[in-house]
Amino acid sequence: MDEPNSSDKKYGALGTELKSLRTRQKKSVAEVSGAVEIEEASLERMEAGLERPSEDILMLLINHFGITEREALQLWELAGYDQPQTERQINLQDLKNNKQLLMLLAVDARTLYSDMIEVTASQNGVVMNFLQANGQPAGPAPVAKIGMSVEQAKTVMKVMEQALLRMQYLNGPKALPEPDQENSAN
Repeated sequence: MDEPNSSDKKYGALGTELKSLRTRQKKSVAEVSGAVEIEEASLERMEAGLERPSEDILMLLINHFGITEREALQLWELAGYDQPQTERQINLQDLKNNKQLLMLLAVDARTLYSDMIEVTASQNGVVMNFLQANGQPAGPAPVAKIGMSVEQAKTVMKVMEQALLRMQYLNGPKALPEPDQENSAN
């Protein structure tokens, strides 16, 4: 396969930065692509500067790497997402490479409740699909889907266990202190 020339690398600076973040954190292409649920080949094209990640994929990568706001802004600018949407030029190759239509919604701080969960795990990461049954005739409706690395999933398990133990043992009903033996004789 021919090496792409520099004119093909439209997002070279972005790709270099993404690869640098991944290698500094000593993560493989498989680990990162699994954590953000994209194909390894897609991440490789991004790191080579041949493909620009969609806004939501770039946000997932930013969150996965846990970078500072300044670094995140730099990635955003390198991807060309710092311009208002009306000024952006749509790249037809980007549209051809995207296999799914993704919808971005405004961030909503409400708590979403779930009564079912499907968990899938592989060497690349863990995906939790939260569902709400509510007697839906078509079956349970998805509420949220969260992907993470295996290491992060282990941390989440520990944090949840600690939270449940605190709730069970520290926030239980308060009992009155035992009556003092001397005061009860009076």
